[in-house]
Amino acid sequence: MGQRFAIIGNQAFSLLNFRGPLLAEIVARGHAVFALAPDFDDETRRKFAALGVEAVDFSLSRTGLNPLRDGADAVRLVGVLRGLRLDCVLGFAIKPVIYGTLAARAAGVPRRHALIAGLGYAFAEEGSSFKQRAIHRAAKSLYRLALTHCQTVFMQNPDDVEDFVRMGLAPRDRIVRVNGTGVDLADWAVAPPVVAPMTFMLAARLLAEKGIFQFVEAARAIKREAPEARFVLLGGLDSNPHGIARADVEAWVAEGILEWPGHVPVKPWLAQASVFVLPSYYREGVPRSIQEAMAMGRPVITTDAPGCRETVIEGSNGFLVPPRDSAALADAMRRFVAAPELVASMGARSRALVEERFDVRKVNATMIGAMKL
Repeated sequence: MGQRFAIIGNQAFSLLNFRGPLLAEIVARGHAVFALAPDFDDETRRKFAALGVEAVDFSLSRTGLNPLRDGADAVRLVGVLRGLRLDCVLGFAIKPVIYGTLAARAAGVPRRHALIAGLGYAFAEEGSSFKQRAIHRAAKSLYRLALTHCQTVFMQNPDDVEDFVRMGLAPRDRIVRVNGTGVDLADWAVAPPVVAPMTFMLAARLLAEKGIFQFVEAARAIKREAPEARFVLLGGLDSNPHGIARADVEAWVAEGILEWPGHVPVKPWLAQASVFVLPSYYREGVPRSIQEAMAMGRPVITTDAPGCRETVIEGSNGFLVPPRDSAALADAMRRFVAAPELVASMGARSRALVEERFDVRKVNATMIGAMKL
């Protein structure tokens, strides 16, 4: 007899984009599956229904620290979860993990799990402002409280695991590490290598922590030496306090440093790319953008930072550079400009590595097994 399972997220699109294959696999096993998010529209409801998943609305403020609003939302969520008569729940993203787990406990859901795909803004290194320190302290306290009531805490890289154990936020024996979100290897097929012109592509939310400024500085340096090289920045503007301003991006385009198509489907652009670049110093899980680029046979330049370093074997499928170091980033780019044959050889190793580590079927099998579904 099938079980009743729900995933709780802070964005319908994010649940669909990152966890659609997981939900489809749970449905295929004969379970009733519900997706809870605060921002469903007709299109996302239709897509969830096509997966066999029922969309359920609930109230949640995606960002910000408002204890009264968050507490009231959590109380209302108890009633929603109780009405669904669930056997198992999975929280995804910081507020759904915290308030979703506590609400599930109060609603009597017997099995509660958390997915922490990167530590994000609350655990950023530059916690010098009063607001940043307050958010960090609150996140630690609330995680510690909520994760006490989880049977499993899924995390994506060893640095995050060690940090949570060291800070006493979760016991090691409840943490299960999975290799990122994973990619559908059939959907992300290898594309022919591109070497003329040499094209470097970055796809990310336009946040400073994603290394956007370092990418631009490296591009400026390479353009002086190899004017024919292309630099492509994909991603939409972000309302986050560390978001890149439209005026800055448009100025870079006007200067001729890079192209900015905006928030567009990534796959057709990856087919034009020689090398995928993500100079992030954000607390990533394991960036899926890199996994997708690897699946399409693209070498990678990324930072020797938590999450990012899991995707590159130095000198095999790409290069690791120190965070915030535009000069080192430019040096890594120069290696491809000087030796274009690396694009094909390293790209092939990227594909082999993604097949070994980041196949979505393997990732989902680990999670489903741990959740006893």
